[in-house]
Amino acid sequence: MQFVIENWMLILVAVVSGALLLRGSLQGGSGVSPAEAVRLMNHEKATVIDVCEPAEFEQGHIGGARSVPLGSLDEAKGLPSNKALPLLVTCASGARAQRAAATLRKQGYQDVRVMAGGMRAWREASLPVVTGAKG
Repeated sequence: MQFVIENWMLILVAVVSGALLLRGSLQGGSGVSPAEAVRLMNHEKATVIDVCEPAEFEQGHIGGARSVPLGSLDEAKGLPSNKALPLLVTCASGARAQRAAATLRKQGYQDVRVMAGGMRAWREASLPVVTGAKG
């Protein structure tokens, strides 16, 4: 009990961080798997939005993906005009894609999903990668 009293601040930080991690996973923060991403593209005609920087995009991306760097998302012209169509957002590891998805939802897109693990997970699943500026 003495430990708890002396270290109440550390315990509070641990509890809050655990709660935030749990909240993210319960809200679907982990995103969709590469296999689910393929299903979305093939059966629901999801548009793939890659928010990597242009140099990263050229090094490898999903075929047919649209390059819309995260920094230019607010004024991007490469986004679909029909905001009801599904969007699949990806980046190198998934972190930027989470931020991009939040921005896209604020812009009115109704079905925005993030690929868990980004291009790293896509490559690990041995799925095809396109190099160069165009998909």
